[in-house]
Amino acid sequence: MGRALTAEALGTMLLVAGVVGSGIMAERLTQDVALQLLCNTVATGAILTVLILVFAPVSGAHFNPAVSLAFLMRGEIAPGRAALYALVQCIGGVAGTVLAHLMFALPALAEGIKVRAGPNLWLAEFVATGGLLLTIFGCDRHGEGRVAPAVGLYIGAAYWFTASTSFANPAVTLARAFTPTFSGIQPQDVPFFVAAQFGAALLLTHSISWIFRKTPSR
Repeated sequence: MGRALTAEALGTMLLVAGVVGSGIMAERLTQDVALQLLCNTVATGAILTVLILVFAPVSGAHFNPAVSLAFLMRGEIAPGRAALYALVQCIGGVAGTVLAHLMFALPALAEGIKVRAGPNLWLAEFVATGGLLLTIFGCDRHGEGRVAPAVGLYIGAAYWFTASTSFANPAVTLARAFTPTFSGIQPQDVPFFVAAQFGAALLLTHSISWIFRKTPSR
C-alpha cells in the first residue's frame, strides 16, 4: 500500500508539473494562443503516457480520483484504497503546481484567474471524463499494454475537441486552481468541473463496463 500511494502521489505530481510547466513555457515562448495550447497538449499527452507506463505495475497509475471511483464501482479496488488514492492524488497534484512554479521562478502557489465557467464547459468535462473511462476500460479489455498510449492520445485529442480543454481529473482541476498561468482555473469554477467529472464516473462506469464485459467463448 505504501508503494502504491507513493506512486499515485508522485505520478500525479509529475503529471501536474507537466501540465502547468509546459503551459508556462509556452506562454513565455509565444503569444499565439493556439500554439500555446498545442505545446501544452503535446507535453501533457507525452508525460501522461510515460507516467502510466512507469507506475501502472505499482499502483495501476490512476492519478485521478474519478478513475479511482470508477475502479471502485467495478469492484476492482477497495473503498479504503480508493479514498487514500484520492487523497494522495490531490496532495500530489498541488505539489506538482508548486514544483512547476518553483522551476520557473514564480511564487509557490497563487490563485488561479482564468475563467472557466458555464454549462457548455461542464458538459465538456462530462464528455471528456466519460471518454477517458471509455478509453481506459476499452483498451484494458484488450490488453494492458494499450492503455498508456491510448490515454495519452485521447487526452491530447480532447484538449482540442472539448470546450474545456479536457481537465477530466478532479485532482488536476484542484491543483490548477493554484496557478494564475496558462493552464489555471479560478477557484470558484472548480466545484462545477469536479461535479461533472465525478458525475461522469458515477453515471457511465456501469454502462461502459457492460460494453466491454467478457463473455464466454462459443
